[in-house]
Amino acid sequence: MNLILFEPAELSAPLPRSDPRAAHLLNVLRRSAGDTFDAGLINGPRGKGTVVTVGPDALTLAFTWDSASPAPESITLLIGLPRPQTARDILREATSLGVDALHFFAAEKSEPGYAQSTLWASGEWRRHLLAGAEQAFTTRLPTLTHGQSLAAVIASLPAGTTCVALDNYESPQALSAVAVAAPVALAFGPERGWSAAERDLLRAQGFTLAHLGQRVLRSETAVIAALAIVRARLGLL
Repeated sequence: MNLILFEPAELSAPLPRSDPRAAHLLNVLRRSAGDTFDAGLINGPRGKGTVVTVGPDALTLAFTWDSASPAPESITLLIGLPRPQTARDILREATSLGVDALHFFAAEKSEPGYAQSTLWASGEWRRHLLAGAEQAFTTRLPTLTHGQSLAAVIASLPAGTTCVALDNYESPQALSAVAVAAPVALAFGPERGWSAAERDLLRAQGFTLAHLGQRVLRSETAVIAALAIVRARLGLL
């Protein structure tokens, strides 16, 4: 944790010693009463936390905030629902690099059982967003949806979005050659790839098909590579 994040409702309550953040403060950062640490309010400002007291069951903390909330990022990811472990990696790393929204849609070639994972049903996904934000020293969490259709997600994109779909088989050009301007939407098929109907839908909705070279990449690697390329083209890296 490079930044320890808190919900607004947590600021006035003691932090139980059983909370992983308390363990991190005491055992990793080795903070004691009177010491400060880097803190952030989720989707709000960064600042400093102070350990006021260290009790047998909880820590008492105080906070001061000194920077404005970060602006939303200009990139949206559309991702065909992958296996849960792959989704966990994408949630964490995409948040670290910086995106405005993550939409995990039910693709035609997605494994149906993936949608029933406890990752989605239990709300575990939020923990991975938090881990990515804390790593990146940011308070901003992307908006997340899962289980919508590809058509519904596309319909939610704002007018004027630069839309690119990554495809190994029918794309005429590399992503690095595509002209992009913010905001940008990047679409990734599931691990088994796009269906013919999905490619037709993407083209009909103005998506440019592009590739990441001749190598076939794992889904999580493709997301990171494409996101890095687009962020660099937008002057964000």
